Amino acid sequence: MTATMTEAEARRRLLTAAEVRRTVRRLAHEIIERAGPIETLCLMGIRTRGLPLARRLAAVISEMEGAEVAVGTLDIALYRDDVFSAGSNIRVGETEVPVDIQDRIVVLIDDVLFTGRTVRAALDAVMDLGRPRQIQLGVLIDRGHRELPIQADYTGLVVQTSPTERVVVLLEETDAEEDGVYVVTPPLRT
Repeated sequence: MTATMTEAEARRRLLTAAEVRRTVRRLAHEIIERAGPIETLCLMGIRTRGLPLARRLAAVISEMEGAEVAVGTLDIALYRDDVFSAGSNIRVGETEVPVDIQDRIVVLIDDVLFTGRTVRAALDAVMDLGRPRQIQLGVLIDRGHRELPIQADYTGLVVQTSPTERVVVLLEETDAEEDGVYVVTPPLRT
């Protein structure tokens, strides 16, 4: 989801900056409890906002466990099912993985889970990198409206939205603003 909002759009705040911090901390606890040994864990942030969330989660996990957590960057641009129809709008970034993912537990991290198509593309990208022991999914917001049978293992907040609404996640690392999560409703057309 794009992080821009226009004046004409109505927006409702879902999470404040403090609530985003608490949610990340809770997700980190859940990952520690269920993902297995920290040494086998690799958090893979899906570009764009999944990466700073993965880094934040890794920092909290490292702080609590006293061990570093591998964090990678996953660019899914060429794995999207609309790559050819989107044309020149596709910007390819780098995928950076600091460890061999063979036999590791990979936790994909993204900001918003919507149709499931981004996660499907991320799964294909990960499988091209190796064969992890397990792939899990962590998201800050699950807004429903799935088009594919995909479900998050770790969810910060589930929110009911209409298909015309957008969920906008603002993060200091990517948006140069205070953290926040909003539901944005487009203006009525007259």
